Amino acid sequence: MVASNPMELEKRLKSMGFDLLSFDEQAKASGSLFSRKSITRRELINFTFHIEQLLKAGVPLLDCLRDIRDSLDYSHFTDVLQTIIDDIEGGKTMSLALAEHKHIFDDVYVTLVRVGEETGLLAKVLREMAETLRWQDELAAHSRKIMIYPGIVTVVVLSVVSFLMIYLMPQLLPFIKNMGTEIPTHTKVLIAVSSAFVNYWYIMLLTPFALYGAIKLLVISNPNIQYHIDRIKLKLWLFGPLMMKIKLARFANYFAMMYSSGITVLNALKISEGIMNNMMLEDSIRTARTRISEGMQISESFEATGVFPSMIVRMIKIGEDTGAMDDALLNVSYFYNREVRESIDKIEPAMMPVLTVLLGGIMMWIMLSVLGPVYDAVANIKI
Repeated sequence: MVASNPMELEKRLKSMGFDLLSFDEQAKASGSLFSRKSITRRELINFTFHIEQLLKAGVPLLDCLRDIRDSLDYSHFTDVLQTIIDDIEGGKTMSLALAEHKHIFDDVYVTLVRVGEETGLLAKVLREMAETLRWQDELAAHSRKIMIYPGIVTVVVLSVVSFLMIYLMPQLLPFIKNMGTEIPTHTKVLIAVSSAFVNYWYIMLLTPFALYGAIKLLVISNPNIQYHIDRIKLKLWLFGPLMMKIKLARFANYFAMMYSSGITVLNALKISEGIMNNMMLEDSIRTARTRISEGMQISESFEATGVFPSMIVRMIKIGEDTGAMDDALLNVSYFYNREVRESIDKIEPAMMPVLTVLLGGIMMWIMLSVLGPVYDAVANIKI
């Protein structure tokens, strides 16, 4: 069990019917002891859903947290919940207690809880948050789904090619050279590739990691590089538009939720910058927020960035005119969520034959390069 001091540790053990026998003190790194670990999205969804249900039933907040803590098997999250309970008992609000664990409860979560506390609608806010987290989890699951088959095929292709190039080709190479026939160009290419695999396999293995590290260092030294990388990501063939739709759906969903909870447009946009995970979109939202603060209309400021699609701009304009900004943004989120699902459903079956043909093409090239000279030698034998 982890606690911030011996008295707290003894108190918590007493509440569970145990006595404190011994403890070790550990030096704190930067941040909270608990901030270095996170929890799964499913755990966060379950926590949010359970506390919303208990609050809606009229159970006091501290009793809600204790009931959830006692219903869980002991884990890191159990210690986090106990710390939150202790902080609330010490006089903190729930939002301030959650803010101590930023790796679990992000700025959006903490801000919405604070708004729920101030308006007296904490249960409603938590219900919307649970729905949003569940939607986000489903979206992430769909995104992972399209990467499973390509990942498996890529591993198989690399394994087969590496085996053929490093083990099989060096054994066949003397036989091919001693046949006395002219070696075709595609066979020479295969021999060169095999030689590169045998002599420089460690370079090929380390090159992706070295490139990744070099890009990371460049990004640290010059943040503008990350901006251009993020811009290229959104323009990649096939996956770029899909990634753009996912991020726009997330933005519209969170912005609508914060707006309906009573958070001002400027504050909602400021929080939205941190959830985009793309510097180009973050910079566009920041630019729009600056223009709104200077008096420009919301729809005009988004249109002026030249990044957001016309549908988002049009729906924001409708929301401004009707006073139902949250409903308009939820329509945007629904539309892009459906687009993402349909795109994934189309991409997945289309990738299977493409990758199968790719693997078949590589195997055909290797077989023709190996068996071609043998066939030519046999064809030239005169009986």
